[in-house]
Amino acid sequence: QVQLVESGGGLVQAGDSLKLSCVASGRTSNTWTMGWFRQAPGKEREFVAGVNWSGSRTAYADSVQGRFTISRDNAKNTLFLQMNSLQPEDTAGYYCAADMTDKNPHIHRIPKLYDYWGQGTQVTVSS
Repeated sequence: QVQLVESGGGLVQAGDSLKLSCVASGRTSNTWTMGWFRQAPGKEREFVAGVNWSGSRTAYADSVQGRFTISRDNAKNTLFLQMNSLQPEDTAGYYCAADMTDKNPHIHRIPKLYDYWGQGTQVTVSS
């Protein structure tokens, strides 16, 4: 079994920054692609950012490119999402996810292609 636990969410003002963390435990592997997704009320879950198993490649949604940075520390089984210049439209529940394909050359943007999910952490940005 694999557990993913997110933390770091909160209520901030527009223009502020937050750093989310996701700690993986259980039968994890450092050869998995990891991703961050978000879901606002009444909307579908959407891709935010992804990082390959080694951390050498990343991918971002157009809406966060240049403001958010995804990274990972494989020694600590931890995934990060640094979010700068937050805007009210960034308000959502943020979820980390793991794609257990071994050393996948692709960073998937479709939620159903990820195998494990955390419970999420809420980010609320006030204007």
